[in-house]
Amino acid sequence: MKSILVGAAIGYVLGAKAGRERYDQIVRLWHRFAENPTVRKTATQAKDKAFEAAVQAKDLAADAAEKAAEKAPWKHQAESNGKAFTPPATPRA
Repeated sequence: MKSILVGAAIGYVLGAKAGRERYDQIVRLWHRFAENPTVRKTATQAKDKAFEAAVQAKDLAADAAEKAAEKAPWKHQAESNGKAFTPPATPRA
């Protein structure tokens, strides 16, 4: 906790010394960067790729869960003897 407070104090002092002019310069540079058409295009492409990857990962996880459920030992035991089988309880840590 002390290190966080020390870091915040150092950041405040350095920020105060830099002054308003430096802050305004950083903001102008950021806006120029963020409004750059190449940066915007690249950011959009990255967002689209991330969305595609998330959809693909969801589909793969659903398939893996389905396959695992098919291989579950209690599923086969219930089918082989015709009686309902309750899987063993998982111990909790």
